[in-house]
Amino acid sequence: MTIEKAVLGTMLKENYLISDSIVRPEFFEDPRHQALFREMRVLQENRTVVDMITISTAVNLEAFGGISYLYDLQSYASAKKFDDYEQLLLEQWKEREKCNILTRAKEEDWSIQQVTTALDQLNEAKLDDHFSISMALSEVYESPWQENKAVQGVLSGLKRLDQMTNGFQAGELTVIAARPSMGKTDVMLHFAKEAGWRSFLPIIFSIEMPYERIVQRMIASTGRINRAKLRNPKDNLNSEQKKNWATVIGRLSATDIQIFDGARQTVAEMRAKTRKLVYQFPERKPIIFIDYLTLIRPEHHYGGNLHLQVSEISRQLKVLAKDMNCPVVLLAQLNRAVEQRQNKRPLMSDIRESGSVEQDADVILFLYRDTYYHPDSDQKHLELLVAKNRNGPVGVVSANYNPFTGGIDDVNH
Repeated sequence: MTIEKAVLGTMLKENYLISDSIVRPEFFEDPRHQALFREMRVLQENRTVVDMITISTAVNLEAFGGISYLYDLQSYASAKKFDDYEQLLLEQWKEREKCNILTRAKEEDWSIQQVTTALDQLNEAKLDDHFSISMALSEVYESPWQENKAVQGVLSGLKRLDQMTNGFQAGELTVIAARPSMGKTDVMLHFAKEAGWRSFLPIIFSIEMPYERIVQRMIASTGRINRAKLRNPKDNLNSEQKKNWATVIGRLSATDIQIFDGARQTVAEMRAKTRKLVYQFPERKPIIFIDYLTLIRPEHHYGGNLHLQVSEISRQLKVLAKDMNCPVVLLAQLNRAVEQRQNKRPLMSDIRESGSVEQDADVILFLYRDTYYHPDSDQKHLELLVAKNRNGPVGVVSANYNPFTGGIDDVNH
């Protein structure tokens, strides 16, 4: 129980860790610690300082051994070691849960598929899915020569869009929505690179795509290289592309992009990871990118009601943007209703399981490429439809988009 005491004791001294941690009541094995942590969260949610006095008035401390127990907890506190405490607490919980899963599987005669699924979901809860762009790029630096192995806001780099929105604003939630294959991820990565080159700290939560593919896409768009070539750079890149490789890697490394590619992350987990990076990079203001909405794990199941789950998540993301005082850019899928219409340009009602997304978002951008539906169309550009802009005009921004490299720039370039 020492780790549990250390976590609670540190939270008593540093209250911000109560909400900026991924810790949940069930992570504690001792029922007393579960109850104490719940009360600490209630106090903080009510914007009350969590200390000896407030806890002693909210909880019957006799069950814990009196006020001396709180002093005992604080003796274990260490803010510098909290990340280690948090990781150990998570690992202890996962070990108990694994035993519980195997016991239930035996008692209820689960299939192998049921057991595997349950264990996979348990394993998704992690803190170590973080890769800096420098770390990721170092892994691919030599690949062209190796055998292939199996106030003003944050500007977007698109002048017309920046004129309309004044960039991505701190405290605001921007939703970028489109049907599959319209270029959502490429647009997000373009915005992330532009932010990094302007000395912001882009933090990408890629819930769908592993970090290796994210890095590969950024290399392709930055170096204007067909993505298919990067499956085997040694054989596929021409001499000019190999000559420019180090320059492309250097430009990308300068963005300081941070990538988390854990599956089914909660908003609370994203908040905790962002907070740690803010302390690590005090000179850079963060901007958060999330790919994408319905892959975020909600805190509550709501009986499987996706509408309520998405509403909870969009509210939490808006709060995250305000609390962290940074822009949050969220990708979202559109439902299939678009495909049934003759005019396939998206509408607000097309956002899948929209819930309160329309209300919570400060800016909503739809992406549309006419050539996707009509290959012979004269309209070759990617359209960014600014459908909602709380603090500015709405309208259409056209951009050049190369679906083979993922490159995006202004039409007048």
